Amino acid sequence: MLQINELKFNQDGLIPAIVMNAATKKVLMLAYMNAESLKISMEKELTCFWSRSRQELWLKGETSGNYQHIVSIKTDCDRDTLLISVVPDGPACHFGTESCFEGNVFESENRGEFSYQALFELIEGRKTNPKEGSYTTYLFDKGLDKILKKVGEESTEVIIAAKAEDKKETIYEIADLAYHVMVLMIEAGISLDDITKELASRHVIDHKVKQEKMTSDEN
Repeated sequence: MLQINELKFNQDGLIPAIVMNAATKKVLMLAYMNAESLKISMEKELTCFWSRSRQELWLKGETSGNYQHIVSIKTDCDRDTLLISVVPDGPACHFGTESCFEGNVFESENRGEFSYQALFELIEGRKTNPKEGSYTTYLFDKGLDKILKKVGEESTEVIIAAKAEDKKETIYEIADLAYHVMVLMIEAGISLDDITKELASRHVIDHKVKQEKMTSDEN
């Protein structure tokens, strides 16, 4: 594990810190830290930066409530930049958007980047802005019972494909199920972050159970 004094701060005693959503891997923001703010971040497990405009320490979320809970802090090969993975409590940008990097300058038509968040937002858009002829809009129009029926049908298809030990078909059916579950989530007002936090809490509990089991086995 590297020590703070092994990092390379610039002439102003600062080091750039790229903040990334630990679950989605989406870049949320770029800020700067000095040795003191980095130490505070590690102690509190919350991002703390140095404000270059105000010339003071800045605990992210202290006024907005949008804290960023630190999962890990890594540095690059030159040790002059930080990559911080976080679980955010809310938007990273002061404009209220999830990420500060929302303005597209260029996007390749041939190499579109897939993410669960982008798919979720696309599905969500079919509910808030219905599109004629869209299957997703059709599901939302039909309502909860229709959506639940499709989730049940797709769950059965996954079981059938898996039981047949058909990997390709199982992958296909799991993808169908994942899509319909997202439709259900949006209909029920559940976000990807809600599921991420639930899974993260179970991981911690599972780790504790394993530790307790190991201790009891040793005794």
